Amino acid sequence: MIEISNITKRFGAVTAVDDVSFSVGHGEVLGFLGPNGAGKSTTMKMVTGFLRPDQGTIRIGGVDIAASPVEVKRWIGYLPEGAPLYGEMTTRGFLRFIAGMHGFRGADAEGRIADVMEKVSLESVMEMPIETLSKGFKRRVGLAQAILHDPRILILDEPTDGLDPNQKHEVRSLIKGMSAEKVIILSTHILEEVDAVCTRAMIIANGRIVSDGTPEELLCRSRLHNALRLSLAICDLDETTVGRVVETLRSLPEVSQAEVSSQSDGTLELLALPAGPKPLAGPVSAAAHANGWHVTGLHVERGRLDDVFRAMTTD
Repeated sequence: MIEISNITKRFGAVTAVDDVSFSVGHGEVLGFLGPNGAGKSTTMKMVTGFLRPDQGTIRIGGVDIAASPVEVKRWIGYLPEGAPLYGEMTTRGFLRFIAGMHGFRGADAEGRIADVMEKVSLESVMEMPIETLSKGFKRRVGLAQAILHDPRILILDEPTDGLDPNQKHEVRSLIKGMSAEKVIILSTHILEEVDAVCTRAMIIANGRIVSDGTPEELLCRSRLHNALRLSLAICDLDETTVGRVVETLRSLPEVSQAEVSSQSDGTLELLALPAGPKPLAGPVSAAAHANGWHVTGLHVERGRLDDVFRAMTTD
């Protein structure tokens, strides 16, 4: 549905997006990640036709957006950064205005407004001026206008920005519910959102794509992927005992590194990092049994996206 080929965008001497290419297929939810100033919002503005690239082409459903911008924009729902809205309008009045722009009238328009109002929980503020709403409600009004015309493609720039935890859960559930029927691209700084919602994650830094894969593939690149957290109950936690436990773990061929996470009140917490793809639970459990350790906890880490994010976006 979306094919982006070698797009570049410059603002004066600054290259915001530098020769970026990727495609997104039907049913995919692409999480667009990157630090501030990496080029995420600029890329999304070009995909929606809000900005024209200096170089490269963007095709939506096989149609060049530069050649047929109006046709292509009918297929897109866009929630831009900051959710620009008409503050003097009421929520209902604004959504009626958006419905009219998409060509809906009368009962058809009111039905669509009622549907999105329920989906994003706006019933309590429908008659209030938008300028009086909280940041979270403004964000939800912006999301409502993006999905009102049931677009094939959703481009969402920080869709849960300003929402409380319950509202974030509702919006994520809504996105997942729509994902089977649409192409969705969302940018976010919330890494847990990528794991919760996205089928694919792309990291951009300095205007270039530095990683593209599933969230699980990104987790595999974390130093903590398949690491083992081990809790032991030891009555006499002296330096010699602790050192012996650490050295025993380090001697295992499956372990690349072992370190003490914490120790207090007869409990020793350790972290063991894998030397390869083999799981550590079996060898570590066998070592614990052989040495008579009293294991009170054993937890395998999936990895951490923030580790991968920092590694990919810093020199």
